[in-house]
Amino acid sequence: MSGVQTIQVEAGDDGMRLDRWFKARFPGLGHGRLEKLLRTGQVRVDGGRVKGSTRLEEGQAVRVPPLPDNADAAPQRSSKPRKAASQDGSFLRDLVLYKDDDVIVLNKPAGLAVQGGSRTDKHIDAMLDALAFDAPERPRLVHRLDKDTSGVLVLARSRDAAAKLGRALKRHDTRKIYWALVNGVPRPQRGTINLSLAKAGTEGRERVHAADDDDFDARHAITHYATVAQAGQKLAWVAFMPVTGRTHQIRAHAVAIKTPIVGDGKYGGSEAHPGGEIPRKMHLHARELTIRHPKGHMITVVAPLPEHMRKTWDLLGLNPNDDEDPFAELEA
Repeated sequence: MSGVQTIQVEAGDDGMRLDRWFKARFPGLGHGRLEKLLRTGQVRVDGGRVKGSTRLEEGQAVRVPPLPDNADAAPQRSSKPRKAASQDGSFLRDLVLYKDDDVIVLNKPAGLAVQGGSRTDKHIDAMLDALAFDAPERPRLVHRLDKDTSGVLVLARSRDAAAKLGRALKRHDTRKIYWALVNGVPRPQRGTINLSLAKAGTEGRERVHAADDDDFDARHAITHYATVAQAGQKLAWVAFMPVTGRTHQIRAHAVAIKTPIVGDGKYGGSEAHPGGEIPRKMHLHARELTIRHPKGHMITVVAPLPEHMRKTWDLLGLNPNDDEDPFAELEA
């Protein structure tokens, strides 16, 4: 049994669930054993009792009690899963948009989760060994996208790179642009949504809702938006630029201005499905990310639209090459 440890949360793990943090560091520790440690208060964050669903923040101290000697060991896998993992790795490598010594950027497909959960077995985090290439370390996630959102996803190729990228994200030394198809046309056609959000629900069923700034669980959330083009008065191509990075922020803010994202039945209900030949999949895509590289310079990566959104753009006569910066005047 190893002794008590106190481990500081790194920038690259900011926002990660505590149970997933344990799984990443102690893959041999079973879920049931971790839950018992949590119930009995042997695992603590900054001295306080916590749950597995607790979101960690950079700089927090996690108390790790004595664990079995095999807690660091990955579970044994049969040859059949190893074959599947090889196939998954080839699939993942085909998603690479950008790679250097410090950073890998993927074009995440819609429908593929970034991390696992109680009802999610296949996810990017489980396949990251396939993206080690020639690096001595396994790549690390530094931010996340919803399962049904496609587009730019950044990975760090070392612990040091993860810390620097995490700091860039936390300090908003980044610029993110999302493309969406929404039901309706925003009025006004461009503006800023300043609406605090609070979480509700359990893992896998988590959602956010509008909240007053002084509510206990409220988190400040700001999103700029601009209408790029219209398809009559029923549908619009809207670019979103989130200033903050709250769970489901763009989806909830789109509903707040009465233009739910097409395919987002969770927040938009029946209005999210206009029917006809438009696919019922989520039409939200992380199109572009500009971020400070661990070496100090800025990099910008652009992800092409996923197939279902390309088909919708063609159907509606929208040209994805009409991509002049809709937020240039905000930074002039």
